[in-house]
Amino acid sequence: MGIVKGIIDFVMDILETIVFIGSLFIVTYLFLVGPNQVRGASMEPTFYSGEYILTSKITYKFRNPHRGDVIVFQSPKNPDIDYIKRIIGLPGDSVEVREGELYVNGQLLLENYISEKTNLWEGGYLQENIPITVPVNMLFVMGDNRPRSSDSREFGPIPIQDIVGEVFYRYFPTDKIGVIKNPLLQSLQSLLFPRLKKSQESAQTLAGIF
Repeated sequence: MGIVKGIIDFVMDILETIVFIGSLFIVTYLFLVGPNQVRGASMEPTFYSGEYILTSKITYKFRNPHRGDVIVFQSPKNPDIDYIKRIIGLPGDSVEVREGELYVNGQLLLENYISEKTNLWEGGYLQENIPITVPVNMLFVMGDNRPRSSDSREFGPIPIQDIVGEVFYRYFPTDKIGVIKNPLLQSLQSLLFPRLKKSQESAQTLAGIF
């Protein structure tokens, strides 16, 4: 009987370990981090089709989205499909394309991560030399491979609530393993240029009064 009890206890310990690890994996997958595979060429040269990435599902519970962040979100055309794009415009931002160059709040956005200049399509949401303002609780997103990306230039801003997570790590291929960093200067990631300028002007005016 002692041998049988020992075997049962051993099996139960293994089952408890399996259940614990399985529960931990499920919680992590559902609420914290999710794996994704890049499909298509829309984010080249930053990401290529077939690469595997990890998305953080909790980043934006602690901070707001930043310009330059790469995110995974539900496709506005088909919620069952996820898109991977880069955040270009935040709520309240003005986004405009002039001769293939991207302007955010009237200032040229230097993009060393794109493959070619920003093109536009006839009948799309964004048109040449016509600035649009990103609505509240929405984001303007684009793929890094501008000629081969279906994004906000075509279908308009996306709801923040449709974000699945922020891409923060690439784990395949092995020669590209590493953390995904935001390529924009920190000062350009979240500040609204016009508001910043107005704040500086207000501060100068107050300084003159005093």
